Amino acid sequence: MGLALERIVYISRARGDADSLLMQVDILATSQRNNARDDLTGALMIHDGRFLQVLEGAAQDLDRLMTRLAADRRHEAVTIMERTPIAERSFAGWAMASVRVTPALENLLRETVAEGRSSAETVERMRQAAMAQSA
Repeated sequence: MGLALERIVYISRARGDADSLLMQVDILATSQRNNARDDLTGALMIHDGRFLQVLEGAAQDLDRLMTRLAADRRHEAVTIMERTPIAERSFAGWAMASVRVTPALENLLRETVAEGRSSAETVERMRQAAMAQSA
């Protein structure tokens, strides 16, 4: 039997220009490398100076990642919207999927930030977008 899985959904504000392609490539490459090493999966959406990220994995691996994020100078105001046990990964196969922001996803991001919480809809719509964008 494998380790119990959890999902974390968090938002944060970028220090610097989050809409800069260079910053996005750097964050995505670092996330993919570290998450592959730590058996974490997920998706990242960057828009309007904010990050929305879904992360999945074993609790201790997620704890280590959140400690690194708290010290990451590219992020501030890291807020965990949701942390919950999950039966299976929604982002299996993606060490870190990059989700391009469409108008519908922009509204979803704004709603998630405004409500201060995540939802199953947030995770599912990010998963669908990642699948569509990687096809």
